[in-house]
Amino acid sequence: METFINNLLEFFFILVGLLLGYVAFKVAMDKTHPTRLGTSIFWLLLGIVFAIGNFIPSVVNGAILMIVGILTLTKQVRMNQVKEVKEAEAEASSKRLGNLIFVPVVTLAVVAVGVAQFTPLGGQAGIGIGAVTSLIVAMIITKSSPNEALEDGNRMVQQVGAVGFLPQLLAALGVIFTEAGVGDVIADAISSFIPQGNPLIGVIAYSFGMVLFTMIMGNAFAAFTVITAGIGIPFVISQGGDPAVAGALAMTVGFCGTLMTPMAANFNALPVALLEMKDDNGVIKEQIPMALIMIVFHIILMYFWAF
Repeated sequence: METFINNLLEFFFILVGLLLGYVAFKVAMDKTHPTRLGTSIFWLLLGIVFAIGNFIPSVVNGAILMIVGILTLTKQVRMNQVKEVKEAEAEASSKRLGNLIFVPVVTLAVVAVGVAQFTPLGGQAGIGIGAVTSLIVAMIITKSSPNEALEDGNRMVQQVGAVGFLPQLLAALGVIFTEAGVGDVIADAISSFIPQGNPLIGVIAYSFGMVLFTMIMGNAFAAFTVITAGIGIPFVISQGGDPAVAGALAMTVGFCGTLMTPMAANFNALPVALLEMKDDNGVIKEQIPMALIMIVFHIILMYFWAF
């Protein structure tokens, strides 16, 4: 079963790689693109990493990512004009479909949770199966052809751009930080000015540590292992805090940091790109007040529930 699950996950990665390869091809064929060569190479290299990264040496993968980073740094990755849906057609489709447009989204969630909870395939496979299923459902509901789905995928990838892959890189960075012992360094630094034996101070430090490190990393999952090792265990759990309650609330308070940082590209930069908002930080500005309120409530809940 484990081999089957790994092969299934590899299949989903290959699908993503093929889509990115198609994007690279479309960019390469677009003679009006201002940075056609750099942008097409960027998407092609990312497609290679997704599709066959598991079959090539890690050094090669690292070299590819270095090239990808250089292309982004030198502003060689840009979006040209892509085919947009005419406003009249979009409005007509909206009236025709109505609330049916939400069915694919719900389908993805239901299938993913169902696979994760009721099969041995796990959550990662569940997300992949849910995504493929929801795509098929969307094509049936909208009566779209595979080519239209592919073109819309190309348009979305180019609109989001390089920031769409920031979460994967940040998650990998979190693992590297943990292996490098960053959590121990943080624990040593915190212990110099936070008194031992004070649960409230420990809870506050744990919560704000999760928020701040999540804002830096852009990903609460990446921050969790580092901050829990550095602050959560020595200053909360070792003081008698329930590890299940403290850990769960630490993760969700980290999401409050996600609401306040541009590093959380999939939550804050992606909507800006898709909605073509004029203010790059417009989403963040709307979320900050609620995030601050939730941080306070998380501290209160962790203190009273974990102890």
